[in-house]
Amino acid sequence: MRIPFPIVFPILLITQAPLLAQVPSVEVLSIEFLGNEAFPEDSLSRTIVNRETRCRSFSVFWLFCPFGSQREMLNERELARDVLRLTNFYNIRGYRDVRIDTLVVRPSEDAVELFFQIQEGLPVRIGSLTVEVADVFEEFDPAADLPVQVGGLLNAIDLAATRDSLIQRFRNRGYPRADVSRSWSLPSEDPYLADVTFEVEPGPHSVFGPITFAGNEKLSDEVIRQFLPFEEGQEYSEVLTLEAQRNLFSIEMIRRASIVEAVDPAGLVPDSVVPLQVRITEAEIHNVRFGGGWSTLECGNLEGRWTSRNFYGGARRLQLRGRMSNLAADQLKESICNQAGINEFGGLNWLLAAEFSQPLIRRSVALGVNLFWDRQSVQDVFVREAVGVDLSLFQALSANTSVTFAYRPELTKLEAAAVFFCTSVQVCTPEDIASLQEPNWLAPVSVSLVQANTDNVLNPTRGYQVVLNFEHASGLTGSDFQYNRALGEATAYVATRPGHVLAARVRGGWIGAGTFTFVDVVHPQKRFFSGGANSVRGFAQNQLGPRVLTVDPSRLLFAKDTMSEAPCTPAEVMDLTCDANPLRDRAFGTPRPTGGDIVLEGGLEYRMAWGRSVEAAIFTDFGRIWTEPGSGKVSGLEISPGFGIRYLSLAGPIRVDFGYRFRGVEPLQVVTTQIRPFEAGDDPEDRISAVVGDKLEVLEYVATEDLAVFDPRVLYGPRSGFSLSRFQIHLSIGQAF
Repeated sequence: MRIPFPIVFPILLITQAPLLAQVPSVEVLSIEFLGNEAFPEDSLSRTIVNRETRCRSFSVFWLFCPFGSQREMLNERELARDVLRLTNFYNIRGYRDVRIDTLVVRPSEDAVELFFQIQEGLPVRIGSLTVEVADVFEEFDPAADLPVQVGGLLNAIDLAATRDSLIQRFRNRGYPRADVSRSWSLPSEDPYLADVTFEVEPGPHSVFGPITFAGNEKLSDEVIRQFLPFEEGQEYSEVLTLEAQRNLFSIEMIRRASIVEAVDPAGLVPDSVVPLQVRITEAEIHNVRFGGGWSTLECGNLEGRWTSRNFYGGARRLQLRGRMSNLAADQLKESICNQAGINEFGGLNWLLAAEFSQPLIRRSVALGVNLFWDRQSVQDVFVREAVGVDLSLFQALSANTSVTFAYRPELTKLEAAAVFFCTSVQVCTPEDIASLQEPNWLAPVSVSLVQANTDNVLNPTRGYQVVLNFEHASGLTGSDFQYNRALGEATAYVATRPGHVLAARVRGGWIGAGTFTFVDVVHPQKRFFSGGANSVRGFAQNQLGPRVLTVDPSRLLFAKDTMSEAPCTPAEVMDLTCDANPLRDRAFGTPRPTGGDIVLEGGLEYRMAWGRSVEAAIFTDFGRIWTEPGSGKVSGLEISPGFGIRYLSLAGPIRVDFGYRFRGVEPLQVVTTQIRPFEAGDDPEDRISAVVGDKLEVLEYVATEDLAVFDPRVLYGPRSGFSLSRFQIHLSIGQAF
């Protein structure tokens, strides 16, 4: 309710006196600001002490407010001070004629509504701006692009920022003792236009002096000196000292680091020389860590690490790492591990790695060598075992931008990928599939660019991050698989209010295949998949894009999964005209994802703090996968809303998300094992059979090792309408993005 100004003042006289005399506490139902145009209500509400009763839940959960609202009581002593706080807020920002009154409306004996009536008046603006400084720069104007400009408000915050900016500009260009004073005046002929003056005292032009070190016992002075982006005799720059501190903090051997001006008790060092002392506190050389976790994708996992932070000196780093995952996946496949690898995709996943890094040029360049041997199962796609080396060269371009060049040759062996090759590249015979699954070299070269500017690595609340990556593999790089691959991802975070964060992400990629011996094929681990805890959360892992159905031939040739006769005849299976539509969805099991050549996905998430350790979130994800042009297998754009809870642990947010998918019926290809007539010499036990009712039926056909892909597609998936089966739960650690 908005109350026009003419009736505010009379009500004010009536209500103020009885209110101040009351003793019992009264609830503040609402607080409203009237007449404010220069500043929004949320900025003004953060200035005052009194608060209105509000719902702890987000607006979409308003029905739960009676059970979760936070009642706020009127603080009468602070009411008058709130007026002073608001007045000061306006004065600081240039509104010197502001007038503020209060109005208290009592709808009941134990509740009030507060109104702050604001008359902002005319603001004071900057009529002239002068920076008085000696002409010490030839190619650089220190007064350019300052926070305050002529015509802007006489804002004390901006004036202070301008002073700090001028000081910083001089201290970064050889004047460490520069100081700036500011003043302003209001001419009598126009009291709303201020004359602002900044007077700069640059002091002597200086260079870096002798550099000494303190606190280092295991790291030598020369090693630490390599991480300093300046040297004695170089023009002084404060920004270089800050960069040096960041470089030192990046060394695991250094727990604390500071760079201060060294004391010159004898007074022998001139003012134009700035001696520095680098003070550090060292950490232990060796570190051992063990940990474990649980997720819907990897089920149980364990990990151990041994790290040497100063391997043979020189701040070299050596880490030995071992990891096991997919623990208890078969036993818990129907509950919290329903996305982990089971059956032919099951077994223990592992990783053994030795990671070595050597800083080269003042920490801006580093060499990395990673030896690894691992086994990875991707449910319903493939099982991979590989041994190889990852060689990388890291270059820091700036404080938050880096580029990495890498070469990763690995000898990789695939298993359980027959359906992928048959449906993706029409390689369906055992001999041809074996040539693709046997050990082959995958050896890409890559370049990655990362620009990150966030306030927190594990749980950012503001900032952004951009990642760009390009890979190439061919015979020139020693790779049996040939391809070009490009991938880009951008994320952004905005703190909308204390404890509330709006996060956004978009990711896109493309891959083009070369030739592998006799067929154009992309290695399965390089193909794009979508869906999962860090993707489109309404879908299980990799289940968003193109998929195929697999079925045993016995289900096609007998009537055990239909209400009438068998879906197909043996002849229809052999000539690939079998129509499996009469089968129920459960006869096929989980569809097998085949991935695509182009991916586009992203999401928007709003995170809300519930106390210090719990966070709630609502989100909407989207995604789409394209396959090769002309294949006809293109998934539609999928939108997936949902909600989740996070527990903010020391290792990162422990996250539970519930995503909803709208995808209904879709036509999917069906893959089965090819059959042939039973012949003399075949084992009679190999004949295709099934129990129908209580009777065992046997056909005079046997299964071969070839795969068969049917041309008639099957309409698979839930029909239209809301269904609990459309919800997908994800348990993981770390934010989705």
